[in-house]
Amino acid sequence: MTLENKKKSLSLIESLSPVFILIILLAYNVSIYGDDAMSGSNQFILLLGAAIACVLGLNKGILFTSMIDAVSKNLKSITGAILILLFVGALAGTWLLSGIIPSMIYYGLQILHPSFFLPSCLIICAIISVSTGSSWTTSATVGIALIGIGKAIDIPEGMVAGAVISGAYFGDKLSPLSDTTNLAPAVSGSDLFTHIKYLTITTVPTVIITLIVLSIINLFIVSSGPTDHQTLLNTISNTFNISPLLFIVPLIVIFMIFKKTPPLIALFTGTILGGIFAVVFQPSIINGISGESVLTFNGAYQTVLNSMTIETSIDSGDPVLNDLFNSGGMKGMLNTIWLVICAMVFGGIMESIGALKKISSSLLKLGKSTFSIFASTVGSCLAINLTASDQYLSIVIPGKMFSNAYKDKGLAPENLSRTLEDSGTVTSVLIPWNTCGAYQSSILGVSVADYFIYAIFNWLSPFMTLLVAAFNVKIKMLTNKTI
Repeated sequence: MTLENKKKSLSLIESLSPVFILIILLAYNVSIYGDDAMSGSNQFILLLGAAIACVLGLNKGILFTSMIDAVSKNLKSITGAILILLFVGALAGTWLLSGIIPSMIYYGLQILHPSFFLPSCLIICAIISVSTGSSWTTSATVGIALIGIGKAIDIPEGMVAGAVISGAYFGDKLSPLSDTTNLAPAVSGSDLFTHIKYLTITTVPTVIITLIVLSIINLFIVSSGPTDHQTLLNTISNTFNISPLLFIVPLIVIFMIFKKTPPLIALFTGTILGGIFAVVFQPSIINGISGESVLTFNGAYQTVLNSMTIETSIDSGDPVLNDLFNSGGMKGMLNTIWLVICAMVFGGIMESIGALKKISSSLLKLGKSTFSIFASTVGSCLAINLTASDQYLSIVIPGKMFSNAYKDKGLAPENLSRTLEDSGTVTSVLIPWNTCGAYQSSILGVSVADYFIYAIFNWLSPFMTLLVAAFNVKIKMLTNKTI
């Protein structure tokens, strides 16, 4: 009897057991570490889950070398994604240093008006979140300021918080600077800009509906007092040299993306141009960080390179804005990259022992329609957000578990990456014990129960992705045709 014939097939229960154990361990780990779980402990738990799957595979007669080969293949597949994540960190750093991101915030704040307050909150937070790629940073800075303004004009805090969170997560979903926006295509096998483009099919209608509903709600609000955000505008303009010319850089990057330039080239170009614009437009900022009295080549070189690679903080003198004027550079992306690598190890082992194939085939038996696989993905993301309490895990685990199922259905990977974002990323903030729900509630000073109904974009997104699937709206197939 050959070694191949000695292999035993896994049952569905055996195939699911590493996933169940992983979820239990992750839920416990998040309860212990809280927000710090992403700093390394969750990554190790993923490796522990891989070890459990490995033992199961060895018990079934599967060679350890074949499992390692599968892991190696998985890691090779995310080389481009890892490089993109690094360049995203570098881009964010130079765009902060050059004043591009502060300029976006500056002009975004000026659209705020009392009679259009809630929709304005959504728009402002969407602009800032798209610019920074961070819903957490958006809420912790401008979000707090908007809550304060809302209190001053007697608008219920839950309404303001819901508008802030809706805008913050809209931007988080579509920004190429967002870690979840990079993570979803990385685990599903799509690429960043294809993912973002495909995501607009569900995201744009959802945010339009949210904007309309918030506008209607605003009509029935009786508010009083001025919306004084002039202090924030003055602080930004006093700290940075604000100019519309700074928008040349993002417009160039957008044009390159529109022309289907490879993402790495577009991001690299944006990073370099951001560094050049920093020297041209923000010499005083560079001198302040470098400690030089005048602009020198060495000082500019070191400050710009540091903004690309390590943490950069710019002191505006305003604690509300200081957290926003902070970037981790490439270094800030390492935790996400580490998570992706560990997830690929877990996925590679699960794939090599036949667990993912068994799970996928079982899921496909639940229904023959395209809708059934989308519904199963949405349900899985929500379940992991409820149990593992972390949005990253609600993307990583279903992403690896369902990737083969989508391929077997002939569905392009961007279908999976979009569904992961529509049901994993945005719903995490609606769960009080999830890290996102706990964070946003604490930062904004508003309970999840109070803002839940007004975070329209977040709870509407899973329904929108199911609606699109039910009516087969631009469902992309592997043949590049739609049904």
